[in-house]
Amino acid sequence: MDSTPQKEDPPCNRFSEFMQVLAVLKWILTFLFLGPICVLIIIWISCSPLWPLLALYMVWLVSDRKTPERGGRKSVWMSKWTIWKHFRDYFPVRLHKTAELDPQQNYILGYHPHGIMSIGAFCNFGTDSTEFSQLFPGLKTYLTTLAGNFKVPFYRDYLLAAGMCSVTHSSIDYLLSHHGTGNAVVIVVGGSAEALHCNRQSHILTLKNRKGFVKKALIHGSSLVPVYSFGENEVLHQCHFAVGSWKKSLQQMFQHWVGFAPCIFYGQGFFSSTSKGILPFRKPINTVVGKPIPLPRVQKPSEEQIQKYHALYVGSLLELFNTHKERFGLQKSDSLILL
Repeated sequence: MDSTPQKEDPPCNRFSEFMQVLAVLKWILTFLFLGPICVLIIIWISCSPLWPLLALYMVWLVSDRKTPERGGRKSVWMSKWTIWKHFRDYFPVRLHKTAELDPQQNYILGYHPHGIMSIGAFCNFGTDSTEFSQLFPGLKTYLTTLAGNFKVPFYRDYLLAAGMCSVTHSSIDYLLSHHGTGNAVVIVVGGSAEALHCNRQSHILTLKNRKGFVKKALIHGSSLVPVYSFGENEVLHQCHFAVGSWKKSLQQMFQHWVGFAPCIFYGQGFFSSTSKGILPFRKPINTVVGKPIPLPRVQKPSEEQIQKYHALYVGSLLELFNTHKERFGLQKSDSLILL
């Protein structure tokens, strides 16, 4: 049962709509262009009289290179920016609690689906706009992302301030063993491979062979918590390419060598929901946090143990999806497809 207090959406006027558009536009542009812009800034500074400042930054960067794998550097102030509330209300994004999470335990939250940009993951677990800290007092979230995102100077510092950490093995080990209890490590399990399957008419998850997070939970005796965001796949539409086409091959090659695949997507325009643009569609995203699955601590888990608890996790995720799908606009016949 959903124990989240139901709140009415705030009345929307032209000014609040304008602020919501600005908030979402800022996030989209940051997602797409901040990394390349930081690279251009570095090149410019290195060729200018300001290069000594860049040299000092690089020296400091060497000493700070392990921070993404050592719990990050989340800015609580940044997570409470008013802009994130406008971002939340644009869709809107809502967080739903189905069970208590004991702050004396550690958790790995498996987030599904990836969607194009994992908007629900960032809004719910990278900011406090949906009041995670009030729904789950005593828990601290760590939203994980590809290690490659922390290779770009300046850009990495923005990601760290936004509360993100690397999703590497050493990072997960550190988060679950060096900060006591009350840690909730959020992993978008399907990753970039799942993003390529993002489709508003089907619910496809890359999960069958994703078992590393289960192994980590067993090693540290942490509970697994399935999380599903209804509507994540509907806010942006993807252009799908035929298997075997050069465009599809290019996506797959890019994913193999870089770690993620570029998705060609579109949303709505600035002035009309019927025109195409880069703004997401105003579709609600309802993120449901499921019940925790307790796991024993096993220093060297066997393949049989990993498979056993992976099956339990999949079963719990399917139950979560089927229990709430009709409430959030899906049909009774809709089902999850696991790849």
